[in-house]
Amino acid sequence: MNIMKKKPDWIKVKFSIGTNYKKIKKLIVLHNLNTICQSANCPNIGECWGKGVATFMILGSICTRSCRFCGVKTGKPDNIDWKEPEKIAKSIQILNLNHVVITSVNRDDLKDMGTYIWENTIKKIRQFNPKITIETLIPDFQGNHKIIDRIIKLNPEIISHNLETVYRLTKEVRIQAKYDRSLFVLKYIKEKNTKIRTKTGIMLGLGETKEEVLATMKDIKHSKVDILTIGQYLQPSIKHFPVRFFVSPGEFLEYEKIGLKMGFKYVESGPLVRSSYHAEKHVL
Repeated sequence: MNIMKKKPDWIKVKFSIGTNYKKIKKLIVLHNLNTICQSANCPNIGECWGKGVATFMILGSICTRSCRFCGVKTGKPDNIDWKEPEKIAKSIQILNLNHVVITSVNRDDLKDMGTYIWENTIKKIRQFNPKITIETLIPDFQGNHKIIDRIIKLNPEIISHNLETVYRLTKEVRIQAKYDRSLFVLKYIKEKNTKIRTKTGIMLGLGETKEEVLATMKDIKHSKVDILTIGQYLQPSIKHFPVRFFVSPGEFLEYEKIGLKMGFKYVESGPLVRSSYHAEKHVL
């Protein structure tokens, strides 16, 4: 029987609702938008929205893949909202954001895997917010370099794609994804445009060993990635992959120090770290 582990004290967060939080939520409801903050049950939603920071999720709220760690719904995807790019761009303008993160569900059902909406979202954001910096947290696009090129040509300041876990656990946790393919995507982006910062994230507590984490960090560094995020995996529901153990704050700090020694430009490592946590700092 899959029983959810009790969270240690360092995982517990205070959920505060302020003016910015209410403003973002109102806009999301008004324009029928999606955020990964809500869909993935992010523990930092109160902090980030309170600062006026949100990660918008395009192409609907239902993913074609069924990763066992993820809280996003899986199944038959939503219909395309062709007005979504402009809705997001205008919402960002109203919020007066300096930096934004855009991500999406996997749309393996579409011939272009959703790239048309990706392109138009980035273009519209820049049209309405000419001074903004953008991070695109992309799927692997099945490793299709022609599709990845379309994102690279738009020159977002950061392109990120999450590796999520170590090699041994990838098939069990990410199912339709491939460890080597994700590394290829990250390396390909950097080789095509060295000015774009690349970024990836991994979760701990899935059953990996320290040796495996360090080997994964080396693989990521060899793929010329600039920014690494490391956080604790939290089980979205009893049906999801179980938490095998909780990593202490001290261990996360150790991984951060090791990552910086490896040569990463920025390492965000902590129990509540998610790939978009403190994202505005990563563009500097």
